[in-house]
Amino acid sequence: MADKLHFSLVSPEKELFSGDVDQVDIPGTEGNFGVLPNHSALMAAIRTGAIIVYVDGVQTQYFVQGGFADVTPDGLTVLAEKAALMADVDKSEIQSDLEVAKLQAEGLEGEQALLVQQNIDGLNELLTG
Repeated sequence: MADKLHFSLVSPEKELFSGDVDQVDIPGTEGNFGVLPNHSALMAAIRTGAIIVYVDGVQTQYFVQGGFADVTPDGLTVLAEKAALMADVDKSEIQSDLEVAKLQAEGLEGEQALLVQQNIDGLNELLTG
């Protein structure tokens, strides 16, 4: 289908989604970005946040932590370090992940500090959004 994008969301535990969609919004480490059908090839690191999948006017959100998004002529694949349907994510689990990330941030510098801060920012956004 030329007017649809094939999208797969995969975590180490399982494939959470595979199908044709209208659009996918992804929290990239360099900023959020959307992928539509016929998107240019791209590989990007993703940060903690929500992936939003649009199919026929319906939005579904997935929680992700880390990983990569790979856009090819065949579609979009997201390989996430951790992923779950947002409706299945317990806010207390996000709060717990946030506390761990804050402890990890202590004493870090440079790129390591940036990566942990992006994780903290994404978790805060999920808690307040």
